[in-house]
Amino acid sequence: PAVADGKVYFGSGDYHIYALDAVKGTKIWDFKTGSLVVSSPVVANGIVYVGSGDNYCYALNALNGRFRVELKTYSSIICSPVVSDGIVYFSSSDG
Repeated sequence: PAVADGKVYFGSGDYHIYALDAVKGTKIWDFKTGSLVVSSPVVANGIVYVGSGDNYCYALNALNGRFRVELKTYSSIICSPVVSDGIVYFSSSDG
């Protein structure tokens, strides 16, 4: 999981990405993808980046989980993205 600004973010086998209150443990939001979410999210500049087994890397608003953008690859994304100098790096199983 990733922890930022009092929230815990994680992906799940039920095809969702979740944000929980880090103190209370209550759900703040969830976002449904098209497959298992096995990569760990990363949070940078108010955006949650996470890969999914549906071949997409998602960017979601960290406050409310609203969709911002997605990038499709040719295979599953099972590693966690990295953000450096405003650039998001990730790999997929397509090589």
